[in-house]
Amino acid sequence: MLELSHTTKTHDESRQGEALDLVTTGLSKGRKLYIESYGCQMNFSDSEIVASILMDKGYETTKDYKEADVVFINTCSIRENAEQRVRNRLKEFESAKAKNPGMVVGVLGCMAERLKAKFLEEEKLVDVVVGPDAYRDLPNLIDQVDDGAKAVNVLLSREETYADISPVRLNSNGISAFISIMRGCDNMCSFCVVPFTRGRERSRDVESIVKEAQDLFNIGYKEVTLLGQNVDSYKYTPNVGEGEEAKPQVNFAQLLALVADVSPELRVRFSTSHPKDITDEVLHTMAKYENICNYIHLPVQSGNSRILDLMNRTYDRAWYMERVDAIRRIIPACGISTDVITGFCTETEEEHLETLSMMEYVKYDFAYMFAYSERPGTLAAKRYADDIPEEIKKRRLTEVVNLQREHSLSRLQKFVGNRHKVLIEGFSKRSDQDFCGRNDQNTMVVFPVDARYQVGDYVEVLGLSCTSATLIGKIVD
Repeated sequence: MLELSHTTKTHDESRQGEALDLVTTGLSKGRKLYIESYGCQMNFSDSEIVASILMDKGYETTKDYKEADVVFINTCSIRENAEQRVRNRLKEFESAKAKNPGMVVGVLGCMAERLKAKFLEEEKLVDVVVGPDAYRDLPNLIDQVDDGAKAVNVLLSREETYADISPVRLNSNGISAFISIMRGCDNMCSFCVVPFTRGRERSRDVESIVKEAQDLFNIGYKEVTLLGQNVDSYKYTPNVGEGEEAKPQVNFAQLLALVADVSPELRVRFSTSHPKDITDEVLHTMAKYENICNYIHLPVQSGNSRILDLMNRTYDRAWYMERVDAIRRIIPACGISTDVITGFCTETEEEHLETLSMMEYVKYDFAYMFAYSERPGTLAAKRYADDIPEEIKKRRLTEVVNLQREHSLSRLQKFVGNRHKVLIEGFSKRSDQDFCGRNDQNTMVVFPVDARYQVGDYVEVLGLSCTSATLIGKIVD
């Protein structure tokens, strides 16, 4: 995978393998929990749910797996290299377990659901295998391991949303937080394992989402990102008691407005959108609220209609371009990012060129770019031969990356000389003499520290220069 992007992303390469920070509750029973996460932001959000469930049972988290009593690795099956990383990491845990035979080692998440038998049979180190819908069962499963048994729960649910669990905000800057609004996916893209590892789509109830946003704002958070495999397909029908009048279904545009209404000082972002579902109603809601950021991640995957059909994306080239036109018309300043897969089954050179021409048409702010990697169990693996040679996949990927680099730089150059409202998220990775934060379009902005302001403040920043990934500026009054 190659990426040209900014700090917060759907799949943040800088966070892969990140461990949770130590949190003290004062309730410890002497057991320490270590969780390491891979994959998309949903996985990192799930790790916070796991931590919350176990901390309610008295666990503490640690960033050192060698001192942990329970070690979990929260996994991803989207790409082959993610699975290999996990297998390599499990081998490293083996030496720690040899010194501490009572250590419980578990695999959570998408790989757990897909490879449950292999983990228990081949990876003798693994004691617990738990799928994304079974985290409530973790205390019971750990008890089973303590009693000398292996423990597995990878059952998928049609109801589980963890709506009643308030995630422990770990590794947080105290300013930005993620709120999971739905789980699972019904889209059945032929290259994707998510419907098989995370189950069918189900939306969390509106009241719990708005309450979580309000609670976060009340304790000082200034930004929330609404998370889902496909947020645009969010729909929730409120429950009513016997004899009560039915309440109307709430869609994503309406949910977005309700969260934005929590406070004009609370910034709202969301990820990820599906081109078949993003409606003009969503776009008009974004345009109406100043605190809903003008940024949409709109994965295209391919610019060719035949390949899109093989991918089962349920839209064609013309539909996607019409949605981009609508975004540009309704929200002229909107930033757009995307996902691109090169070398999908049977892709011709002419079809690859259509992807490049789509990139020229949209001129994405940034992109997540991959050479096709066949995933076992997907519809593509069952139906189509992975017949594009690796050297051609990689050459096409290089062409996509080089073009995106040009577009990213061009888009950022347009920000130079303009003022941007930026939420200060922390200090720059390179220097504590610089603040960093993102503008409305999700671009990372770096600017000198000003003693009048602190992390969590909104500031006006004038863009002075840029790289292909960062806008450099200064605070102006």
